[in-house]
Amino acid sequence: MRVVAQCLIFVIAFSVTAISAEPKRITQDELVRRTQEMFDAVAPGNAEPWQKHWAEDGMFFDEKGRNLDKKALIADITPLPNGYTGNIKVTNVKSRIIDDTAILSYDMDETMTIFGQHLSARFHATDTWLHRDGRWQIVAGQVFRYYEDPASIKLDPKSLDRYVGIYELAPKVTMTITSEGGQLFSQREGGPKDLLLAEAPGVFFRKAIEGRRLFSYASDGAVEALIDRRNNQDIIWKKIK
Repeated sequence: MRVVAQCLIFVIAFSVTAISAEPKRITQDELVRRTQEMFDAVAPGNAEPWQKHWAEDGMFFDEKGRNLDKKALIADITPLPNGYTGNIKVTNVKSRIIDDTAILSYDMDETMTIFGQHLSARFHATDTWLHRDGRWQIVAGQVFRYYEDPASIKLDPKSLDRYVGIYELAPKVTMTITSEGGQLFSQREGGPKDLLLAEAPGVFFRKAIEGRRLFSYASDGAVEALIDRRNNQDIIWKKIK
């Protein structure tokens, strides 16, 4: 009887393990469902789906340049402040599923309302899922944010004349600023002419190009330099004419 009982216990234990273990094959639709489940839990600050779907040794790299382990990732999931509502939708999905590894690449369309004011943003993420110890979990994820131009404003065409001139980076390396038809343009010698869109007086950007072109002023109010700002670092072009 003891042998029979031991065999019965073994069979029951094996059955429970088999039932709790996930199949090795997983579909894109199931990965998307789990991913959307996690993002639906962000606004209320529910970390449970993230705890379930992320491996203990998972690595997460976000659009802010942070490198988070699972503990830090879970701690980062907190409810939105009062007056804030929002959601994230998974779109434009692509996947590669081979044996015990699945890579899911997708866009994240985020919308948020802050005390009645509406905002939106777009991100792209790639997650690597691994079937290990009978479970599919994320072992690595990376997110980046799509670049979007800032809102532009219309300046008085007469105010653009103060920026017109030739600016020098080094001997024989110059940039010319011109005003044409109420718009401002920059052109390096031998290069294309770029439209400068105003974000604010003295602060301009080029469409679909990250960074700013700013103008600095001398003590008498005259423009003395053009500042080409990239990644919060400045390249100074001195006005020579």
